[in-house]
Amino acid sequence: MLQQKIPATVITGFLGAGKTTIIRNMLTNAGGKKIALIINEFGDLGVDGEVLKGCGAENCTEDDIIELTNGCICCTVADDFVPTMQKLLDRDIKPDHIVIETSGLALPQPLVAAFNWPDIRTRVTVDGVVTVVDSAAVAAGRFADDHDAVAAQRADDESLDHESPIEELFEDQLTCADLIVLNKTDLLDAAGVVAVRAEVAGRTARKPTMIEARNGEVPSLVLLGIGAGTEDDIENRKSHHELEHEAAHAAGGDHDHLHHHDHDEFESFVLKLPPIADPAGFVEKLKDVIATHDVLRLKGFIDVPGKPMRLVLQAVGSRVDTYFDRPWTSGEKRETRLVVIGLHEWDYGAVVEAVQAAAG
Repeated sequence: MLQQKIPATVITGFLGAGKTTIIRNMLTNAGGKKIALIINEFGDLGVDGEVLKGCGAENCTEDDIIELTNGCICCTVADDFVPTMQKLLDRDIKPDHIVIETSGLALPQPLVAAFNWPDIRTRVTVDGVVTVVDSAAVAAGRFADDHDAVAAQRADDESLDHESPIEELFEDQLTCADLIVLNKTDLLDAAGVVAVRAEVAGRTARKPTMIEARNGEVPSLVLLGIGAGTEDDIENRKSHHELEHEAAHAAGGDHDHLHHHDHDEFESFVLKLPPIADPAGFVEKLKDVIATHDVLRLKGFIDVPGKPMRLVLQAVGSRVDTYFDRPWTSGEKRETRLVVIGLHEWDYGAVVEAVQAAAG
């Protein structure tokens, strides 16, 4: 029966880990498989979907790319994801494989659980959950707190709050994985890669397969065909929220709030800017803006005067990558549009003003 089901791969990972690049490479090297892609974009502008539509893979046409922009997929499973899956499965020509790219803010666990819905379970199986890790960010200590100091504080103060939501999210994505891709290892030396492996392995009690990658280059044969049937193993991959709720329930009392996955710590906005005549200079100025205002993620398209192609911009921390992906089409409005994602406490007006100033 499992063989008759359409396999689905869930690709998750923190902001800027390289999920889109991995999927882009996968689509162009899928060996003729017809792939349907469901993208859950955080923010008001589906940048990742637009980037993937520009890859031109014959086996994944624009009709095979579905964007869910109503919110984080783990919070809109019933209203958004399940109906989308049902429509996809009811098509006359069904895909050979379904790939789901989650938002960087998504918990994989509720999404995997949705594959046990009766109308989906009989037709689809989770081939595997692939969690992409930004190795350079981990090496730089973005998630590497002083564990000994934290443990000592916890021992002294039982009322100490839980770890940061971002750190818990990172660990939940690792815990749900069948395959962990340590991406961007080319930015580290051998000792750095060893340290990242140890750090990531220490974040989950499970021991999923872990591989190294650079520039999102992972063979499709590695990503597709894992055959995990992950929906049957969700009891062993519980998130922090699930474990906290179970503990609270066992202790008695009302802890209904633990059912909710809170995204209030993040904010995003879309910014439209004039054409950028000097992209290199703009990028250098953006690095200062990112550092000053602690911008987590910045991505979008740039209109470069005199250039027939649009310029894609992807920024994570101080690393900013740009590349021309495809020509502007005849019916397409040329404009510079960026999605900016940061923490809730940031000064929204100051960030807008700084990015606008960088654009000149």
